[in-house]
Amino acid sequence: MRLPARRLLPLTALTAASALLTGCFTGDGSTSTGTDGKRVRLAMLQPPRSGLSPLSDDAFKLSRWSTAETLVKLDAAGDARPALATSWRRSGRTWSFEIRDGVTFHDGTELDAEAVVRSLTKAATASPKPRILDGVALTVKAADADTVTVTTAAEDPLVPQRLSSPQLSILAAKAYTGKTVNPVGAGTGPFELTKVDGTSSATLDRYDAYWGGKAKAPGIDVRFVPDGTARAAALRSGEADIVEAVPVSQAALLEKDLVTEVPMPRTNTLYLNTEKGVFKDASLRAAAREAIDAASIVKGVYEGRADVAEGLLGPALPWAAELRRPVKRTVTSGDPAGKTVTIGTYTDRPELAEVAAALQQQLQKAGFTVKLDIREYTNIEPDALAGRFDAFILSRATVLDSGDPAAYLYSDFASDGSFNIARLSDPSVDAALREAGGTPTGDARRKALIAGEAAVLATDAAVPMLHERVIQGDAAGVVGAAHDPRERELVTAATYVK
Repeated sequence: MRLPARRLLPLTALTAASALLTGCFTGDGSTSTGTDGKRVRLAMLQPPRSGLSPLSDDAFKLSRWSTAETLVKLDAAGDARPALATSWRRSGRTWSFEIRDGVTFHDGTELDAEAVVRSLTKAATASPKPRILDGVALTVKAADADTVTVTTAAEDPLVPQRLSSPQLSILAAKAYTGKTVNPVGAGTGPFELTKVDGTSSATLDRYDAYWGGKAKAPGIDVRFVPDGTARAAALRSGEADIVEAVPVSQAALLEKDLVTEVPMPRTNTLYLNTEKGVFKDASLRAAAREAIDAASIVKGVYEGRADVAEGLLGPALPWAAELRRPVKRTVTSGDPAGKTVTIGTYTDRPELAEVAAALQQQLQKAGFTVKLDIREYTNIEPDALAGRFDAFILSRATVLDSGDPAAYLYSDFASDGSFNIARLSDPSVDAALREAGGTPTGDARRKALIAGEAAVLATDAAVPMLHERVIQGDAAGVVGAAHDPRERELVTAATYVK
């Protein structure tokens, strides 16, 4: 199967795409200056899907605009750090959080324990619940005006990390008066969300009473621009200051100093069916692993804008490479002898079809006969989970909202994992993943997670190929834009435009 090469659009096409944004960032004081600079004009990939409710994935927009905040934030290593909570302590199943003094919501009301209880209880009792609370039952109470207790049904060392999820943002009482949660004017961040125009735009103004000090920019003007060519053109033409998710095919058309590639916690992996078919034979799984040339895929399909995988956990988790050791494998490579395998993948991520074509050639060169089955994800996922493919190519997020990869590893590779496409059932893997999930956060947990990764890789149930990057565009005058692999931060109090 040969796919057509990717083509870059000519400059005339970019000019036409730029016209889509003409006038989008005018008005609303977009050129007015504050203490340090102009308003930030932001072009984002996806419009709101749920009216900017923090109980949905829209919460990440609120976080990236620095308008809604959580009790806890994560540092680069994924460890919990103070935010609206200044400290916390654990006693068995109960965690106590001290609430920061001197914080006011954008409507002027004060942050206290009652406000925290209201927001977290709303999330915990929502239907559906925010995904960070899947399988987690918790109750929240006010111990006093400045202290909140969070109690889980089972001991959970990840409670502080869970509370860092943007879906557990703390909002003023006014946000909860309607049928849906409305974040307009209800956050605590350096920018107040003042206006939302459906799925086309949003406006935020600096909140001068912010507890962390005034933001440097006087505000943010957001436009939602799903078309990647139009987003890139807006940066070229000077109509946008910060652009989310520049397509790989457009990045080469931009000046190099305007583009930042941020490693994502997302791994492109070939899952091999260990339960039945050709790859039930561990020696043939080893043969497949040895046949894969990930570097050529990164160069040819991703135009060099990805990282060759050394393991399941990539450079977005910098501690992984520091702790990783060579995997000990005991099975030698077998002879494919022309055996036929079917590889499945999906069209939703356009690169994956090209990856499949490249793998087809590589595995056929090694002696396999390879067929491809490529469909939309919603149509192919049931067959993948049912084990109807010999192999499946998946672009998989390796950390969920807690910033911790334990849930991903367990879901994908434990015997009773809910997303076990490889159909792996290995007692040593199960034991390693249980150990990792139960270890307290910090260095000990990270070492246990890497041990769990090694146990998975030793089975050859999964062959990690590459780690994806997100490409962000920042205009020459932008100062202090965040480049966050977890996509929780973008415009912060330190961001402004000269």
